Amino acid sequence: VQLQASGGGLVQAGGSLRLSCTVSGIVFGNYAMAWYRQAPGKQRELVASITSGGSAKYPDSVRGRFTISRDKAKNTVYLQMNSLKPEDTAVYYCNAKRGGFEFWGQGTLVTVSS
Repeated sequence: VQLQASGGGLVQAGGSLRLSCTVSGIVFGNYAMAWYRQAPGKQRELVASITSGGSAKYPDSVRGRFTISRDKAKNTVYLQMNSLKPEDTAVYYCNAKRGGFEFWGQGTLVTVSS
Protein backbone atom coordinates (compact mmCIF):
# COMPACT_ATOMS: atom_id res chain seq x y z
CA VAL A 1 0.00 0.00 0.00
CA GLN A 2 1.33 3.43 -0.93
CA LEU A 3 -0.02 6.88 -0.24
CA GLN A 4 2.07 9.41 -2.17
CA ALA A 5 1.51 12.98 -1.03
CA SER A 6 2.66 16.00 -2.98
CA GLY A 7 1.99 19.69 -3.43
CA GLY A 8 3.57 21.19 -0.35
CA GLY A 9 5.83 24.19 -0.47
CA LEU A 10 6.45 27.74 0.67
CA VAL A 11 3.64 30.26 0.32
CA GLN A 12 2.93 33.70 1.71
CA ALA A 13 0.14 34.29 4.17
CA GLY A 14 -3.14 34.66 2.32
CA GLY A 15 -2.01 32.38 -0.47
CA SER A 16 -3.22 28.99 -1.61
CA LEU A 17 -1.87 25.51 -2.12
CA ARG A 18 -3.39 22.25 -3.29
CA LEU A 19 -2.13 19.00 -1.85
CA SER A 20 -2.60 15.68 -3.62
CA CYS A 21 -2.35 12.14 -2.34
CA THR A 22 -2.38 9.27 -4.81
CA VAL A 23 -3.19 5.88 -3.39
CA SER A 24 -2.25 2.42 -4.62
CA GLY A 25 -2.54 -1.07 -3.23
CA ILE A 26 -6.04 -0.74 -1.78
CA VAL A 27 -9.53 -0.32 -3.19
CA PHE A 28 -9.54 3.47 -2.89
CA GLY A 29 -13.31 3.80 -3.12
CA ASN A 30 -13.82 1.65 -0.03
CA TYR A 31 -11.73 3.83 2.26
CA ALA A 32 -12.42 7.01 4.14
CA MET A 33 -9.64 9.49 3.48
CA ALA A 34 -8.26 12.26 5.62
CA TRP A 35 -5.55 14.87 5.89
CA TYR A 36 -3.70 15.42 9.14
CA ARG A 37 -0.96 17.85 10.00
CA GLN A 38 1.79 18.06 12.56
CA ALA A 39 3.56 21.27 13.44
CA PRO A 40 6.92 21.26 15.23
CA GLY A 41 6.47 20.41 18.88
CA LYS A 42 2.75 19.72 18.49
CA GLN A 43 0.58 16.65 18.22
CA ARG A 44 -0.74 15.48 14.89
CA GLU A 45 -4.22 16.88 14.26
CA LEU A 46 -6.99 16.14 11.81
CA VAL A 47 -7.65 18.92 9.29
CA ALA A 48 -10.14 17.30 6.93
CA SER A 49 -11.85 13.99 6.30
CA ILE A 50 -14.05 12.58 3.57
CA THR A 51 -16.06 9.40 3.58
CA SER A 52 -16.18 6.91 0.74
CA GLY A 53 -19.50 8.50 -0.16
CA GLY A 54 -18.03 11.99 -0.32
CA SER A 55 -19.17 13.56 2.95
CA ALA A 56 -16.56 15.95 4.30
CA LYS A 57 -15.82 17.27 7.77
CA TYR A 58 -13.48 19.94 9.06
CA PRO A 59 -12.39 21.32 12.41
CA ASP A 60 -13.21 24.93 13.18
CA SER A 61 -9.58 25.96 12.60
CA VAL A 62 -9.78 25.32 8.84
CA ARG A 63 -13.50 25.29 8.03
CA GLY A 64 -14.25 27.71 5.22
CA ARG A 65 -10.61 27.81 4.12
CA PHE A 66 -9.77 24.18 3.34
CA THR A 67 -11.66 21.82 1.03
CA ILE A 68 -11.10 18.08 0.78
CA SER A 69 -12.17 16.18 -2.32
CA ARG A 70 -11.56 12.82 -3.90
CA ASP A 71 -11.35 11.53 -7.44
CA LYS A 72 -12.10 7.82 -7.52
CA ALA A 73 -11.03 7.52 -11.15
CA LYS A 74 -7.55 8.79 -10.22
CA ASN A 75 -7.33 7.16 -6.76
CA THR A 76 -6.44 10.58 -5.45
CA VAL A 77 -7.55 12.77 -2.58
CA TYR A 78 -6.96 16.52 -2.63
CA LEU A 79 -6.75 19.27 -0.05
CA GLN A 80 -7.33 22.75 -1.40
CA MET A 81 -6.01 25.26 1.11
CA ASN A 82 -6.93 28.92 0.75
CA SER A 83 -6.31 31.99 2.90
CA LEU A 84 -3.32 30.28 4.44
CA LYS A 85 -1.99 31.51 7.76
CA PRO A 86 1.43 31.10 9.37
CA GLU A 87 -0.18 28.77 11.92
CA ASP A 88 -1.01 26.38 9.06
CA THR A 89 2.70 25.62 8.77
CA ALA A 90 3.16 21.89 9.31
CA VAL A 91 3.89 18.57 7.68
CA TYR A 92 0.67 17.36 6.11
CA TYR A 93 -0.11 13.64 5.97
CA CYS A 94 -2.78 11.78 4.08
CA ASN A 95 -4.55 8.87 5.71
CA ALA A 96 -6.73 6.01 4.53
CA LYS A 97 -8.96 4.15 6.94
CA ARG A 98 -11.47 1.31 6.75
CA GLY A 99 -12.46 -0.62 9.81
CA GLY A 100 -9.29 -1.85 11.48
CA PHE A 101 -7.11 -0.99 8.53
CA GLU A 102 -5.26 2.33 8.44
CA PHE A 103 -2.48 3.60 6.20
CA TRP A 104 -0.39 6.78 6.16
CA GLY A 105 1.46 8.72 3.51
CA GLN A 106 4.96 10.10 3.95
CA GLY A 107 3.98 13.73 4.53
CA THR A 108 4.50 16.94 2.61
CA LEU A 109 5.77 20.15 4.19
CA VAL A 110 3.71 23.32 4.00
CA THR A 111 5.38 26.53 5.13
CA VAL A 112 3.39 29.76 5.32
CA SER A 113 5.42 32.92 5.71
CA SER A 114 4.04 36.05 7.33
